[in-house]
Amino acid sequence: MKKLIVGMVALGLLVGCQTVPLSGRKQLALVSNAELLPMSFQSYQGVLDTSRVVRNSSQAEMVQRVGNRLRQAMEGYMNSNGYGERLAGYQWEFALIESPQVNAWCMPGGKVAFYTGILPYTQNEAGAAAVMGHEISHAIAEHGRERMSEGLLSSGLIQAGQAFAGSRAQQNPSATKAILYQAVGVALPAAYQVGRELPHSRAQESEADKLGLIFMAMAGYNPAEAISFWGRMAKAGGGNKPPEFLSTHPSDERRIADLQKLLPEAQKYYKGQ
Repeated sequence: MKKLIVGMVALGLLVGCQTVPLSGRKQLALVSNAELLPMSFQSYQGVLDTSRVVRNSSQAEMVQRVGNRLRQAMEGYMNSNGYGERLAGYQWEFALIESPQVNAWCMPGGKVAFYTGILPYTQNEAGAAAVMGHEISHAIAEHGRERMSEGLLSSGLIQAGQAFAGSRAQQNPSATKAILYQAVGVALPAAYQVGRELPHSRAQESEADKLGLIFMAMAGYNPAEAISFWGRMAKAGGGNKPPEFLSTHPSDERRIADLQKLLPEAQKYYKGQ
């Protein structure tokens, strides 16, 4: 069994690797966007259908404005640096959802949900850009696709280069769907989370922090606002957060320290408004 797993991992590294824009990290990409994005869009629509979407308000207009400025900056960078084909099939959408949740997220393919509960912490448009830049960067870095590829590989649903839409996945659609949920953050068994899933999620979070900081600067937002935002989040969190090694995100202290180190690089892209 151990040899089989090693062989499958080696196969995945040979046939399904790509490079993350800006960071240069190599990642697994066995699942095609042609397979993943329709599932992502369906899941996103399901959230909208069961939520109160805020429309025709100043806050909703702000979310749309921030999203489109970030989209334009990201698309400009991707197209100018040989990554334009990665955006094929993306259908950008920016929804403000009425909810006390202090949260925002982006599904693969550019589908963004921004909750009203996070607005008191963003405080201004640049703060919203810090949050949305981070979330959109997960899509640009294709973290969902990477995690789903790893989940499928470890579950034996990819063999000899077979994608998840192949016959094995069709024979077991519930397993395939479960892996998609895992890829976008549904909880996994505790032993796997601590040993593999959570550390990898923290690495992806830090990568999204870096990309988001640069992209918000490209869009004309002061990247220093990201540090201010996370400072407010740290104060609001108090002592109720789990230890970092049991979290999918870096600690607030580490995140702020890392952003401070990245700020000089991001400032090079900031032209102001």
